[in-house]
Amino acid sequence: MCQVTRAPDRPPGQPPGGKRRVLLLNATFEPLTALPLRRAIVLVVCGKAEVVHGDAAGEVLHSASESLAVPSVIRLSTFVRVPYRGRVPLTRSALMLRDAHRCVYCGARAETIDHVVPRSKGGPHSWENCVACCRKCNHRKADRTLSELGWQLPVAPRAPRGRHWRLLAGLSETDPLWLPYLGDPAA
Repeated sequence: MCQVTRAPDRPPGQPPGGKRRVLLLNATFEPLTALPLRRAIVLVVCGKAEVVHGDAAGEVLHSASESLAVPSVIRLSTFVRVPYRGRVPLTRSALMLRDAHRCVYCGARAETIDHVVPRSKGGPHSWENCVACCRKCNHRKADRTLSELGWQLPVAPRAPRGRHWRLLAGLSETDPLWLPYLGDPAA
C-alpha cells in the first residue's frame, strides 16, 4: 500500500497526479511514449527504469519500506528496438499541434479544420490540404477556394516530420521538463 505526501499547491482530495502522464525514454534518451503515472511507478520499482526527473511539485510516494519521488521523466535500463513507424496519421490533435492551435488565415485561436481545396471540389483529406482554422474564417471560406476569396496561405501545409510527432500528437499537454528530450516539434 502506498501513501502520498501531498504537495501544498494540490487541492485536498485530488488523486496524486490525477491523469498525469510520465515521459518514457529509451536507454539512449530517445522518447518512446507517455505512460500513466501508475505504470511508470511499476517500471521504476521493478528496476526496469530509473527516474531522470522528479515531479516539479515535489510529490513523494511512500510505501511501508520505500519513498519514491513522483517521476516526470523515466528512462529504461535496457535499450528497446523501435520498429519504423512510417507517416504520422492525420488526426485533429496532430493537425492542431502542427499549426500551433492558430488559424492559418487570421491567427486567431483555431477551433475547426478547413480543407484548403474544398472536398466538394475534389480536395483530398490529407496533410497537404488540411489546416487549422477559426470558426469565423471557416464559415466565411465555406466551400470556396482561396483564389476565389483572394486569400493566401502564409506557408504551404505539409505532413509533420521528425521522430517525436507520434508521441506529441496524442498528448493534450506536455510537462515543461519533457522539452529537452522531445526536440523541436516543428522539425
